[in-house]
Amino acid sequence: MLRCVSRVIACSALVAGLLGAAGAGWAGEVKSATLDAIKKRDQLICGVDTGIPGFAYQDSAGKWQGLDIAYCRAIAAAVLGDPEKVKYVGTTAKVRFSVLQSGEIDVLIRDSTHTLTRNTDLGLATGAVNFFTGQAFMVKKSLGVAHVKELNGATICVITGTTLEPNIADYGRANNIKINTLLFERPEEAFAAAEAGRCDGYTDDGGSLAAAGSSMNTSTDWVIPPELISREFRGSYTRQGDERWSILVRWVHMAMLEAEVLGITKANVDEIKKTATNPEIRGFLGLENDYGKFLGVDNDWAYRIVKAVGNYGENYDLYFGPLELPRSWNKLYKDGGLQYPLAWR
Repeated sequence: MLRCVSRVIACSALVAGLLGAAGAGWAGEVKSATLDAIKKRDQLICGVDTGIPGFAYQDSAGKWQGLDIAYCRAIAAAVLGDPEKVKYVGTTAKVRFSVLQSGEIDVLIRDSTHTLTRNTDLGLATGAVNFFTGQAFMVKKSLGVAHVKELNGATICVITGTTLEPNIADYGRANNIKINTLLFERPEEAFAAAEAGRCDGYTDDGGSLAAAGSSMNTSTDWVIPPELISREFRGSYTRQGDERWSILVRWVHMAMLEAEVLGITKANVDEIKKTATNPEIRGFLGLENDYGKFLGVDNDWAYRIVKAVGNYGENYDLYFGPLELPRSWNKLYKDGGLQYPLAWR
């Protein structure tokens, strides 16, 4: 009996040792072809929108701005130590996924909705959702339309190659109405067509709709019915098959949220790092623990993100505040929103 017990204990110890060794190897050695390529190139190649206020656009000096751009800069800061080491590739909705699949870009951060078919049929890995919204409509006030169901027979300007087209078709079938569409490859083309009277309105997610309104010369001529006809939860995409790179991209978003939860901003991060005694803050800023090595970066990665671009709330206010778009679902969980960082452990 004692011999049997001894053998069980020995076997258990052997299994535990093997599992421990495997765990240590997985956590201690990060292997990512994408991450290695970025470090060797000394530049991140980031796929973004061709130009839409709030998400990604070029200012009067030609410098890229927007929430999606902030994420590109944050990743570069974490991986390369410099938020300026980014090459931006403007992509249309129609080609954005093929550009990622082909390896022309390292990551796609282009106001793109996370969906089942994109995650499965297209073989793409989804990062964290950085913008919760839904599909809405902006229509001419002269139509006298108060609700989306009253758009039967109307023609709406739409970006092709998006979830917007099938959403309209499904909504029409479900409500026994017909909403016609006029398709465009670029948002600015659709904005201009709507304002020129080629269609009765424009549809997009809430953030892009706010951008459209800000671009109209006569914004008071338009109204937005209250209904959302879909969920458009948007975030980054990477290629499947490089899980460690996908994990890093996801945790860049978590870092921006965690900074907001902890009250760390672009302006105060240096002072907080000098004086921090709170274990959670110290771990976040790389003063304790070795969280960086699990991601293939050093322990200052989260500090550099905040120093370069600030926390999530700062970026939302910076890019969507001028569009007068309420934060709504994109508030932190503690404020009644859907944005929350996973545990920093």
